[in-house]
Amino acid sequence: MDNLIYSLNATMPIFFVMVVGYVLRRIGMIDEIFVKEANKVCFKITLPCMLLLDMMECDIKKIFDAGYVLYCAVVTIVCILVIWVLAKIFFKDKTIVGEFVQGSYRGSAAILGVALVNNIIGKTSMTPLMMLGSIPLYNIFAVIVLVFESPDNSKNSGDKKDNIKKSFIGICKNPIILGILGGMILSLIDFKFMTIPYKTIKSIGSLTTPLALLCIGGGFEGRKAIKKIKPTVLATAIKLIIQPAVFLPIAVWLNFGPEKIVAVLIMLGAPTTATSYIMSKNMGHEGVLAASIVVLTTLLSAFTITFWVFVLRTFGII
Repeated sequence: MDNLIYSLNATMPIFFVMVVGYVLRRIGMIDEIFVKEANKVCFKITLPCMLLLDMMECDIKKIFDAGYVLYCAVVTIVCILVIWVLAKIFFKDKTIVGEFVQGSYRGSAAILGVALVNNIIGKTSMTPLMMLGSIPLYNIFAVIVLVFESPDNSKNSGDKKDNIKKSFIGICKNPIILGILGGMILSLIDFKFMTIPYKTIKSIGSLTTPLALLCIGGGFEGRKAIKKIKPTVLATAIKLIIQPAVFLPIAVWLNFGPEKIVAVLIMLGAPTTATSYIMSKNMGHEGVLAASIVVLTTLLSAFTITFWVFVLRTFGII
């Protein structure tokens, strides 16, 4: 019960910020133009700042565990590729493939996940390692998937070489990728910002989550979301239930300790990050499915994460 209450305390405020955004849009305090421009600010400025500092503050050289990082990276890649291939095969509506794939694998490990890990097992150096193995790949593959599955590409599929060229340029110029690479380089060379620029960048980065959640609520279109309820429920099941059910036993079999197991649970079973919606909207996708997945995974994750913690404790794993 304590775990459930904590999980609810961690996830429900996020859900209610989205509700506030929805209400503000309905009463006219924010409009479509605000949502569009705020999405752009998140994508190009606040999110890259957040990721830059997250990666910079992860002491890669000090806490590095090659086997564990490799496990997190391999699991992340396998999840992405399997979901992507199956979605390409079975989805009739190819325009939602990008949003579905991103929503199914990309958890809020950096934002909500850290809070949950700290509550379950206390502060641990394994969380940054998990983030090192997964978050760069989350973002890099998100850009790749969203670029290659862009509705514009499907409309203009005749010139494949041109599409590939545009996709490659888009990936290289993507602010998210640049933020991650910049942070990793700064971490490796032990660079530290002076107080004033550090606090400035941190303040800008801290706007990402609340602004993204308000945008999700403000841009949420109930009627369109209902039409996409099946892929929303499927993505939610993959994110919160199927991935942990498949890969947690492997982590146990590899004899990872309790700290590593809990970090893996959050990597696999945390709700879909709000930034997935921001990236979808800013890379030519409708964003309705992305928003729906964020809403539903956030709403249900308190119960699913509590269930997985109960299972792990019952078997004496944590």
